Amino acid sequence: MPRAADTAYEAVRQMILSGEAAAGSRLGEAELAESLGLSRTPVREALQRLGSDGLVEVLPHRGARVVRWSRADLEEIFELRALLEPYAAARAARRRPGEAVLADLHRLCAQMERAAADGDLAEVARLNSRFHAALIEASGNRRLPAMLTSVMHAPLILGTFRRYGADALARSMNHHRELVAAVAAGDPAWAESVMRSHIRAAAAELTADESEET
Repeated sequence: MPRAADTAYEAVRQMILSGEAAAGSRLGEAELAESLGLSRTPVREALQRLGSDGLVEVLPHRGARVVRWSRADLEEIFELRALLEPYAAARAARRRPGEAVLADLHRLCAQMERAAADGDLAEVARLNSRFHAALIEASGNRRLPAMLTSVMHAPLILGTFRRYGADALARSMNHHRELVAAVAAGDPAWAESVMRSHIRAAAAELTADESEET
């Protein structure tokens, strides 16, 4: 049986990532506890964990709310991604992961393409998150997943792919395929270059219309 705090954590996390709890919305302990059928203690613990993940802002004496990012925040987030994820891609290529890992990456690419063709952009975002996580894991650096946890949530919460036109979406799908090809070829410079372009393109789409207000 999962711990009550783990149950609360997963439930509230899904509320945030699905958009049910919008950016800036209040997360009341009492209300969440009642809706989840739990006491306030595990909910409080869950909110603290979500705060550590970068999904929730815990305000002294004012409860918690879903994090809201300004343009400056987003620029910082994508600056970090542009530093760390190309390194991860290059390292994954250098390590040349086995067929099972490559098959999983190919499968995620195909699933993303089908979801994009169906117009299911929420599913594209979910699969995109899995793809990036799998590639980071393939790097073999055990610290990278923890370092990237909070910044990897931004595209999910803000609905990056809903802002993409047809050309931008096609470019993103092509980047994924090229990343897998670079990793399979064992070419770290190629993988690093494609990932950097991929992150910069995503940053341009996501920050284009963001205001400076929090």
